[in-house]
Amino acid sequence: MARLNSHARDLDRFWQGRILWDSPMSQFSTLKVGGPAEAIISVTNNQELNKLILWLKKHEIGWWIVGRGSNILVPDTGLAGVVIILEGEFRSIEKLMNSSITRKKEKVLIRAGAGCLLPKLVNYCISQNLSGLEFGVGIPGSIGGAIVMNAGAWGYEIGSLVDEVLLMNSNGDIFPEQGRNLGFFYRKWSLPHNMILLSATFSLTPGSKDVIKATCRKYQELRRRNQPVAEPSAGSFFKNPPADSAGRLIEKAGLKGFSVGGAKISEKHANFIVNTGKASAADILHLMQTVQQEVYKRFGIKLEPEVHILGGV
Repeated sequence: MARLNSHARDLDRFWQGRILWDSPMSQFSTLKVGGPAEAIISVTNNQELNKLILWLKKHEIGWWIVGRGSNILVPDTGLAGVVIILEGEFRSIEKLMNSSITRKKEKVLIRAGAGCLLPKLVNYCISQNLSGLEFGVGIPGSIGGAIVMNAGAWGYEIGSLVDEVLLMNSNGDIFPEQGRNLGFFYRKWSLPHNMILLSATFSLTPGSKDVIKATCRKYQELRRRNQPVAEPSAGSFFKNPPADSAGRLIEKAGLKGFSVGGAKISEKHANFIVNTGKASAADILHLMQTVQQEVYKRFGIKLEPEVHILGGV
């Protein structure tokens, strides 16, 4: 893929909206690290996104879709190409319909744009007395990111609730796909990297507002008690290996509280790498590799990052 700098003037003439040039990705990441992206562009609807994707493809320029930035790590050297932020219609929520009776329980379909924050959708479900997404109340990602990584907590995964999605491929074609065809696995789906999720429809169950609220409060309290919610992090950093816990392995390896530069293994939860205030992406990557080496040395298990490292290391 070509670097954007040779086409910067062309892009400036082509795109009518605002372009952020050489802007640090630290402002778009919950880890608060990351070097500059060549360009950052916000799109507000499918037509704008289609137009931009086709232009970038024509000029062989790479692109990245970034939502809340809660599960990404951008190197200090930054990102080549264009970072695309989904705003406007991509942050909408809409109740569609009541579907047929399923197991004697009426289901309600809710459509949310890929740029909508998951906690915002959870709050909407509370207002509509809809159950199913309570586990997502403390997950700070966008709907798009949550589905691509099949986000989950407390034994639940978002993929199990997806009825249908609207997708765009790298040719700008838009088409629906049934949730059952997305190939959800632990912390991932099976679609190609260049497939863009535009919106998702969730199948939810009517319930008691008091019970739904109480469940959300319980999960929020568990997070406050057991996770470093007040410090910059990317959430759980490593995937849990089969039948084990990454946090348990890291703690047993004696790494809880261990730090490299401004990056530290949280004292509250060993599967969280936090930015103590002055961390660089290099600090976090170094700490990640140290954890992988020590856990492998002690237990013979190679921990795989749950966080997406953009642009390589």
